[in-house]
Amino acid sequence: MAEFDIKAGLQHVLKQVEVALQKRPKEIVAAKPLLVAVSKTKPAECIIEAYNAGQRHFGENYVQELVEKSQHPDILSQCPDIKWHLIGHLQSNKINKVLKLPNLHMIQTVDSEKLANSLDAAWSKLQPVPTEPLRVLVQINTSEEDAKSGVDASTAPSLYQYIRSNLKNLQAVGIMTIGAYGFDYSKGPNPDFISLMKVHSAICQANDLASESVMVSMGMSNDYDRAIEMGSTIVRVGTAIFGYRAAKA
Repeated sequence: MAEFDIKAGLQHVLKQVEVALQKRPKEIVAAKPLLVAVSKTKPAECIIEAYNAGQRHFGENYVQELVEKSQHPDILSQCPDIKWHLIGHLQSNKINKVLKLPNLHMIQTVDSEKLANSLDAAWSKLQPVPTEPLRVLVQINTSEEDAKSGVDASTAPSLYQYIRSNLKNLQAVGIMTIGAYGFDYSKGPNPDFISLMKVHSAICQANDLASESVMVSMGMSNDYDRAIEMGSTIVRVGTAIFGYRAAKA
C-alpha cells in the first residue's frame, strides 16, 4: 500500500472544487475550474497513477523536470492524452527545449514582451509546423515580491493586448498569479486574488471580451477552494493530490 493515496487525493480535490463552485457568487461569470495537478519532484509512476485515475492536465515548475517527464517512455506509452503546463519561470535560452516537447499544452508564465516575442518566433519555426498557436497566460506579480516573476498589475492589460494584437503564433488565453504564501483568511479575502480579478476585469473591458473567455489561474493546495469562489478557472494543486494521506480507520 502506497504511503500516499493519489487516487483518493484526486477525488477529494475534485469534490472540493465542486463544493467551492457552488459557493461562487452568481454575479461572477466564469467557467468551471480546470484542475492542473502539480507533479513537481514526483516520479513518473505517480503521474501515471493520477492519469489512470482520470487526471489529464499536469504542471511542472522547472524546465528540466518538464523535459524529463514529458519524454519519459512510460508516460509517453501509458498517458497518450496528457497535457503539460509550464507553471514556473521560463528563461529565453530554454525556450526551444520546451516548445519541442510532446504534449505541451500551455505556458502559464509569460511576463514580458521580450519573452512573448521569443516564444512567438520559436513557435513559428517548429517542425513539423504546429496546427494551432501556443496557449499562454500572462503572469502577474500581484504580491509585488522581488523574488517572484510577473508583470505589475498595472501593465498586465497592455502586455495581454500586445500579444493578442501582434503575435499570431501565440494565443493569450488568460492570466496567472502565484501570490504571497500563507495568507491568513481570518483577515478577509486574499488581496492577491482581488488584485488578479481586477486585472481580469480590466483586460475584458479593454479588449471587449466576455469574462468567461479569459482564464484565471490562481489558487494552490492551501487555498484553491477560496480562489474558485472568487473566480479562478485554473487551480494548480500538488500536495493535496500527491501527498494525500487517507484518514486511518
